Amino acid sequence: MQDPSPLLKIITGHRVCLDGKNPPGPATLYIGEEGKIQRVEPGHCALSDHPGLDASFFLDAGYLTLLPGLVDAHVHLNEPGRTEWEGFFTGTRAAVQGGCTTVVDMPLNAIPPTTTVAHLDVKKRAAQGQCHVDVSLWGGMVPGNALEMRGMMEEGVGGFKGFLIDSGVEEFPAVTERDIRLAFEAVQGTKAVLMFHAEMELEQDESSPRSKEQDPRAYTTFLESRPSRMEEKAIHLILRLCEEYQTVRCHIVHLSAASAIPALAEAQKRGVPVTVETCAHYLTLQSQDIPDGQTQYKCCPPIRDGRNKDLLWQGLLKGVISMVVSDHSPCLSELKRLDEGDFLQAWGGVGGVGYTLALVWTEAARRGDVRVEDLVKWLCVAPAQHAGLEKTKGSLLPGHDADLVVWDPEEMDEIRMEGMAFKNKVSPYIGMQVQGRVHCTILRGKTIYHKDHGHELARGRVIPAVL
Repeated sequence: MQDPSPLLKIITGHRVCLDGKNPPGPATLYIGEEGKIQRVEPGHCALSDHPGLDASFFLDAGYLTLLPGLVDAHVHLNEPGRTEWEGFFTGTRAAVQGGCTTVVDMPLNAIPPTTTVAHLDVKKRAAQGQCHVDVSLWGGMVPGNALEMRGMMEEGVGGFKGFLIDSGVEEFPAVTERDIRLAFEAVQGTKAVLMFHAEMELEQDESSPRSKEQDPRAYTTFLESRPSRMEEKAIHLILRLCEEYQTVRCHIVHLSAASAIPALAEAQKRGVPVTVETCAHYLTLQSQDIPDGQTQYKCCPPIRDGRNKDLLWQGLLKGVISMVVSDHSPCLSELKRLDEGDFLQAWGGVGGVGYTLALVWTEAARRGDVRVEDLVKWLCVAPAQHAGLEKTKGSLLPGHDADLVVWDPEEMDEIRMEGMAFKNKVSPYIGMQVQGRVHCTILRGKTIYHKDHGHELARGRVIPAVL
């Protein structure tokens, strides 16, 4: 089949944000044969400045904004094994619509989970030929798999995620402190990161008494079942171990409880190697607005109140939280129990890959204290560094892949179910008015999505972390 999208040789614009350090300005990118950025020159240019260059190899974004392709470092693609929940083809197709050019797949909820070298090979083979964007792979940290970690790193895995609480799927059990120590020892001397779903069950005397009469359709019932103290307790353990080992970076995934930020900030000041992410849903939604029975809002840890949301934004602006991800965690529609509206029995996970840029910018515009370069830092640069992809992804610098987004930060849009490309179209974002729209997405110099023409070929690759 003939490739309908030519490799662009020159990309130029008046508002180009290169690396999250400086505001957008005029710049021109020159692209080599492998889709790599060869050089970047200041200033906007015209096609007439390049006699003999065919117009099909030239892109002028004009006064639209050019960003690096987004890196979503927390996505559940669920293939193989639970491909009816999501898959490489549909999940990455959804990602590219929102300007994402790289996703990093979590080790669950696929069957088998990505916890051994053999399982990693199964995952890679399942992805072949299906990816619209580049995909990197996280490994799992589960009881008994520490001896597999070095081999997985050699095969391109940049880090390992574990749960300190029931994960919700039996093939991915929670780890104990002993398991965590074995994982620390396994990755010592490498740049691999250990990541934690930071919630722990509370002892009886730590928990708030809950009435058996509470309504399972009420969001407050679910929220009270996952209090902030569960996150604080887990983070206390992680910080203690991270400080003890010192040379291994730890990472808190999807921080929800802003009450944990002071402890994290103090640890970072002491030089404890810990990084933190939060999610678009925690930055844009709040518990008091969630209607009873609307289980599309359920995720773990939960969406908390508006004051908590404001404090998460403060943590992001101060740099304690360094990145924002989608934590796209879909399931079959019936597992959300929308007919019953039972928050306690419904699967916990938000469908949202491809919407992070629009959601975060909409909330940022409302607040008025966020710059475009902050977005690039949170959505591109930091997640690329976190995933061991910073040499090729996250910035528009020489030697990097020519992954770009042409974006209008002012255009309004509505998130509609019929426009969703992921497999199970259940999401709390349906019907939301958002500011900012992706006009086209470019992967290694080739247009892979255009708002008027849709998707091009699935040309993404499985890419390794560089440790």
